[in-house]
Amino acid sequence: MADDPRGAPASTYRLQVRASFDLDAAASVTGYLHDLGVDWAYLSPILQAASGSDHGYDVVDPTRVDADRGGPGGLERFVAAAREAGLGILVDIVPNHQGVADPTENP
Repeated sequence: MADDPRGAPASTYRLQVRASFDLDAAASVTGYLHDLGVDWAYLSPILQAASGSDHGYDVVDPTRVDADRGGPGGLERFVAAAREAGLGILVDIVPNHQGVADPTENP
């Protein structure tokens, strides 16, 4: 985050957030990441993706945190755990990747 007192990341660890490893699961490893010497957690895309998406790059609604990945509550819990562990947070956002396989999902 631009206003983060930690400054630029020195060491990041990428977490692939998906239904089988959601934001709550990611929150549970923040202490471990800190113990490894990581100073920033790098999250894969967490915005609402197409139904059944495992990677999250097929975004259908950039205004919502994906429900299958933990939704807004999961993000809040992850942020709290990351801050408690002293970690900064990076979120992978790729605006030119959009889910268009089913146009009804992406108005």
